[in-house]
Amino acid sequence: MERSQDPERRIPHPRASATVRNCGAAYRCPNDAEQSSGRRAVEHGAAIGNRFDRRAARLGSPHGGRRPTGADFPPVGVQDIDRDNSPRQARRALSHPARLRDVGLASHPPPGADVFRPPSPVSGRPRAGTLLLTLGAVLASTVTLATAPSAGAAETLLSQGRPATASSHEGEAYAASAAVDGNLTGTRWASSWSDPQWIRVDLGKSADISRVVLHWEAAYGKEYRIQASDNGTDWTDLRTVTQGDGGTDDLAVSGKGRYVRMLGTARPGGYGYSLWEFQVFGDTDGTPPPTGGAVKVTGSQGDWQLTVGGQPYTVKGLTWGPSVADAPRYMPDVKSMGVNTIRTWGTDASTRPLLDTAAAHGIRVVNGFWLQPGGGPGSGGCADYVNDATYKNTMLAEFTKWVDAYKSHPATLMWNVGNESVLGLQNCYSGTQLEAQRNAYTSFVNDVARAIHAIDPDHPVTSTDAWTGAWPYYKRNAPDLDLYSMNAYGDICGVQEDWEEGGYTKPYIITETGPAGEWEVPDDANKVPDEPTDVHKAEGYTNAWNCTVGHRGVALGATLFHYGTEYDFGGVWFNLLPGGHKRLSYYAVKKAYTGSTAGDNTPPVISNMSVSPASSAPAGGEFTVRADVRDPEGDPLTYKILLSGNYANGDKRLVEARWRATGNGTFAVTAPDKLGVWKVYVQAEDGHGNAGIETKSVKVVAPPVSGTNVALHKPTTASSYQREYGDCPCPPAGATDGDPVTRWASDWSDPQWIQVDLGART
Repeated sequence: MERSQDPERRIPHPRASATVRNCGAAYRCPNDAEQSSGRRAVEHGAAIGNRFDRRAARLGSPHGGRRPTGADFPPVGVQDIDRDNSPRQARRALSHPARLRDVGLASHPPPGADVFRPPSPVSGRPRAGTLLLTLGAVLASTVTLATAPSAGAAETLLSQGRPATASSHEGEAYAASAAVDGNLTGTRWASSWSDPQWIRVDLGKSADISRVVLHWEAAYGKEYRIQASDNGTDWTDLRTVTQGDGGTDDLAVSGKGRYVRMLGTARPGGYGYSLWEFQVFGDTDGTPPPTGGAVKVTGSQGDWQLTVGGQPYTVKGLTWGPSVADAPRYMPDVKSMGVNTIRTWGTDASTRPLLDTAAAHGIRVVNGFWLQPGGGPGSGGCADYVNDATYKNTMLAEFTKWVDAYKSHPATLMWNVGNESVLGLQNCYSGTQLEAQRNAYTSFVNDVARAIHAIDPDHPVTSTDAWTGAWPYYKRNAPDLDLYSMNAYGDICGVQEDWEEGGYTKPYIITETGPAGEWEVPDDANKVPDEPTDVHKAEGYTNAWNCTVGHRGVALGATLFHYGTEYDFGGVWFNLLPGGHKRLSYYAVKKAYTGSTAGDNTPPVISNMSVSPASSAPAGGEFTVRADVRDPEGDPLTYKILLSGNYANGDKRLVEARWRATGNGTFAVTAPDKLGVWKVYVQAEDGHGNAGIETKSVKVVAPPVSGTNVALHKPTTASSYQREYGDCPCPPAGATDGDPVTRWASDWSDPQWIQVDLGART
């Protein structure tokens, strides 16, 4: 038997559960357009933001880690999942991240849920208003801008179609890439309404720059500089404009550089800077800027490698979480970690600015395409791959449209069709239906791969799942895939064994990995998953990378999970920068990819954290938290004590507790009023952008009361009770038996009642 088919050894997956339902009242099912949305998946950061909310569609259990109760689901549409699943897997499913904001699409990404953006203030304003703004600016000043004559025959337009980035943009439709797309009237870049702002273009190689033409929209720059740089960091002024009047500025310049930037320092009115086109002319000695180069899987059985432009390429990657607008802010940091690849979960019109920013920093992108059901309910509904030709045709047309749009982009590394759907289909079907759907899904993935190859023969196609038991389906039904992909966490080192035992004939990459997840770790004394320490999480990333590259000639690299900044329950579990703070895991990844973190100021290390009393903290009273904290550089530290109600009330946020330091690493913390199991966090910051974060659970109980519980063990009746669901039966006696673990649960209707017979008037 394959190791992956052994329920106790198979790679567990966060979203499998004993009973689940199709999308309905408890889950929102995105529509078809949303399934392929890069905004949902690129921001798996924002759709997978954090992996926990993304799993319930990009990371976090919709039930806060507890078993669902009658209040969670209406009494319709309940289906049993594939019963051959691991009991451990089923148990963890209820508390596994839903994905991207959802995992992201982390950027999963859907991690998570879609991000709504209101209409752009500039794009929505009347054109008459912009005309008045322009006329007012002209009347208010004397313009003295000199223009240049037309360029000679040797001059070449170098900027069109090249990667462009900006300090800001009003929305995805007004990204920097719109100013280098050759469209003089239909698309434009628009910045935020503040100074300074900039837009820059990467010419691909150093060039002699002779002319820069700015085609302004009504929101123009009154004072700005044209600059050039060889490295994108150190800038030389080529031209300074102090009395700009909008329209078209055709500027003669003289200089050399790979990057050209317009740095706006003053505007004539309240709007930002807006350019229809930012054109750079010059000479590259007749040699066009380099493109991405063909990406190929080369070699033979057990001796494969990925090549880019004929050169060996090992994927040293991260899943991407920040918004597209934040890409210019975070991409330099990603590059500094030794990362050469980022992964997204969806691709659409909003993808281009991310690709542009990645290319400007020498980073390539695994462009994802989202397919239902993803990891399961909350990740995008339940498609019927056997019968629903409309859905499949719609997705195929959508995917091939974006392949055609981005196949020549220098940032494109490969295409990734689907995420965890072979496993996730068990949340929609069972028995022979499940088997038919899994075969139909992987056959459709093959249809997509074949269509992509017809459009783009220069980039590989893969498909991701979270269970090596999915690979036999791909082996049987998807021969046109160039390689496989796998998401694996605590059991990452077992993937090699599964591949070898399965007799597979394609290499693979790991598309998500890291420390053990919430669905894999044992429970603590309060019966919630025992989160690994900061030290153990860092070791998890190191171990995951070592096990990946240890499968030489077959595993072609990995995108570790997750370069995200979400600061909540799931973000602390997986993000390398929760709240923007670098933690031990961040430096573990950097060391894996660069070989060293020598000279880096590293985070405080927290150990031996304890909570007392851990299982009986009285509501509203104080409990004690203790931890040993050491900073490697001896930096002075500041502390925070935070609480998350993830398991108590489903609120994943981290909220600062009422606390006071009592000396020697000990803190007195006020317990919440809400009963249940809470997570308490100790955070130590070193003033250099680093933080150590450690967490334990604490069970908040009712404070002691005087008197006697006269209802204890007395006859109890109710209008109804649940006989079969989750941990039920849940009869009325469960509310008066003195056991806080048992409960009464009514049917799913109103009104309901429960009563106890005290035996005598009391």
